[in-house]
Amino acid sequence: MAQESPKNAAAEIPVTSNGQLEDSHEYSFNRNLKCSLPVGLGLSETKIISHGFDGAKEGVVEAGQFPSSSASPKSSVISPSNAAAGRLAGQGCDLIIPTGGRAQQKSGPVVLADEVKNPAMEKLELVRKWSLNTYKCTRQIISEKLGRGSRTVDLELEAQIDILKDNKKKYENILRLAQTLSTQLFQMVHTQRQLGDAFADLSLKSLELHEEFGYNADTQKLLAKNGETLLGAINFFIASVNTLVNKTIEDTLLTVKQYESARIEYDAYRTDLEELNLGPRDANTLPKIEQSQQLFQLHKEKYDKMRNDVSIKLKFLEENKVKVLHNQLVLFHNAIAAYFAGNQKQLEQTLKQFHIKLKTPGADGPSWLEEQ
Repeated sequence: MAQESPKNAAAEIPVTSNGQLEDSHEYSFNRNLKCSLPVGLGLSETKIISHGFDGAKEGVVEAGQFPSSSASPKSSVISPSNAAAGRLAGQGCDLIIPTGGRAQQKSGPVVLADEVKNPAMEKLELVRKWSLNTYKCTRQIISEKLGRGSRTVDLELEAQIDILKDNKKKYENILRLAQTLSTQLFQMVHTQRQLGDAFADLSLKSLELHEEFGYNADTQKLLAKNGETLLGAINFFIASVNTLVNKTIEDTLLTVKQYESARIEYDAYRTDLEELNLGPRDANTLPKIEQSQQLFQLHKEKYDKMRNDVSIKLKFLEENKVKVLHNQLVLFHNAIAAYFAGNQKQLEQTLKQFHIKLKTPGADGPSWLEEQ
């Protein structure tokens, strides 16, 4: 039997003779049901009990007694129809009716977060690999210096590298000597210009030696002018040789250093693989041998690539060196010969041939009128 509850604790649900809920009272039932639940009531304390029903009875849903309240009414329920419960669940209510008759809360899909990578562990792994590689390479270098380890040698390539290093030292010596000559010539030209100005001043003040001072003034000024022209040719020669030695050759030698580092790594992992192959083969050593084989193949490919790069750079460097030095040596010879022969026209023609423009003393750049 069903016992009526207070208005604030239950809501009546009229049903038809076939057990279907009347559409006109569906919204009212849902609203009254939510209002009937006491504040703080747990889902485990709410019951919906279903008994046999017929078309003449009405169903009531009530909440059980709340533990903290003594004034809550006792449970007294009458079963609603299955269709009413289904429609209640379809309205998005927070209660669902499982097969066991106990209310449970709906839960959304569970999303598992991706495993977060630890930056500290990644850095630690990089340090470990670097330390292992450094240890192997250091051991290989020491064993080579002590004469115990084997070393991979490309005889043709090594000979070209030795010639390049020896030529670089000789070119650097020529560069230093040319810079010294330029400094000394600059000082001499500066002295000749000052001497020419002194002779010209005395030529104006000494009437009895006017012509003699005048000849010497003209001579010193002409020598200073020719010296400036020769100085421009020498400085152009120095700049070209400096570019060849400290940029072009140095870039090739940097590639050679990378090639030598790749060769040391290749020999280190090759030696490591040979030692593992000489040992026993069992379940513990086979994975190590396989891993060592992969590392060896990786460093072998790197070594082959660097050797090919060095060969190509040496070839292009040789072609560039011959072309640059040919032009610069011709310039240096013609300029020196014309200067000491006193052939001013030949000296100026040499500078025009190599497109050398002399800077006017005190004028580092064109004025704004010349730019316009």
